Amino acid sequence: MKKLLLLAFLTLPCAAPAQSQTVNFTTEEYAPFNYRDGKVIKGATVEQVEKVMADIGVDYTMEMLPWARAYSLAQSQPMTCVFATAHNALRDPLFKWIEPLLVDRNILITRKGSGVVANDLEASKKYTVGTQREDYTEMVLRQKGFTKLDIATDFNATLRKLLGGRIDMMPISELYFEKLKVDQPVEVVTMLSSQPMGIACHKDFPSDLQVRMQTALDKLIADGTQKEIFLKYGLHLGN
Repeated sequence: MKKLLLLAFLTLPCAAPAQSQTVNFTTEEYAPFNYRDGKVIKGATVEQVEKVMADIGVDYTMEMLPWARAYSLAQSQPMTCVFATAHNALRDPLFKWIEPLLVDRNILITRKGSGVVANDLEASKKYTVGTQREDYTEMVLRQKGFTKLDIATDFNATLRKLLGGRIDMMPISELYFEKLKVDQPVEVVTMLSSQPMGIACHKDFPSDLQVRMQTALDKLIADGTQKEIFLKYGLHLGN
């Protein structure tokens, strides 16, 4: 009987240790923060995630998807995290957070020569503004009373609409705008919002793993590595 009990115990499924768990990261195409170069995913926030995971020695996967899909998976699939995700009051209880990958401001921009003029957000509401489905800027725009919204599947689709004259304005990271304006005929209209951007993980994400990731990111920020990464991609942090 003792042998049978021992055999039964040995065949019971055992919980895998934290070290053997795999974290599944999702992100979107939003250069130079996260983008695909051939088959390789690169970018200023991608490098930070890679260094965090290398520091703590935990396996991970990374997939680039349309934002709505990437965001949805982090809400529905355990061990899944989406980045870089704006952390605001509405999103706060939906995830476990590791942050900041950056602290950014969002501005409304237009194409040069569009004739769009607005000194503040109230004046901007008469124009058609494009953004991406489930992107936090969609929430921000709706909260601030914008009703003439054009919703696309991803950032690049919105940018094409702006440059093609199909929309009047779009929200964009102020950091990214500094790089975009070198190659594209765009200009600032007005400020939209300011927020930290981080890694948002499923609500059941292991708390001990969250702490280890946060500690690794804190170290990366403190020793200047985060700033070096941003400078590598031609981005200048405000601090």
